[in-house]
Amino acid sequence: MKKIFFLIVTIIFPLFAEFTQVKITQDIPYINVKISGSNVKIHRINDTANMLTDDFTKTSRVCPPFCVQPIRPVEGVKNIEELELIDFIKNKVEKHKGILIDARTPKWYKAETIPSAVNIPFTITKSEDKKIIQKLFTLFGAKVKDNGELDFSNAKDLALFCNGIWCAQSPTFIKNIVKHGYPKEKIFYYRSGMQGWKLLGLTTVISANEEVK
Repeated sequence: MKKIFFLIVTIIFPLFAEFTQVKITQDIPYINVKISGSNVKIHRINDTANMLTDDFTKTSRVCPPFCVQPIRPVEGVKNIEELELIDFIKNKVEKHKGILIDARTPKWYKAETIPSAVNIPFTITKSEDKKIIQKLFTLFGAKVKDNGELDFSNAKDLALFCNGIWCAQSPTFIKNIVKHGYPKEKIFYYRSGMQGWKLLGLTTVISANEEVK
């Protein structure tokens, strides 16, 4: 009898453990990604009674500065939403072909962010110092040519977000790097940001402290 019970536990229980009531899509219950040597499971909260209880429950903020942002902060920059961002994390960030940037100020980032995101505050991109911008772009994979110009042929794709549709921090970041020459086709804007991500109950992390690689 004990052997039968043990067989049931070892074979049947894992099947129940894998049961996911709230999936990402019908065919994707969750994804596993390896970020800086650590395995991270991105999934949705499976408590169907779960509700937001933090600052992201707030619907109305004074505008300006908290005004509704356009779907494209710059023409030619692509807007993405949750499924595309998850794909970006899996197929770009994990493979070191892309960088997910949390463009908010450090206080917000340290409190909570999206898995694999690095914090580069939008304020840095306001600099008119060419050396600062050049250093930032080389971190993104651009190369400085002999004549001092930047070669973006191997620069990484960038996905940017901030607090949500009402947040101008990532749009400001995008406008500034485009002004300094970063290719629009390599930039992706997650407009829904943290509020949209949390609204779907997707995995967040506390101060990931990821480094650009």
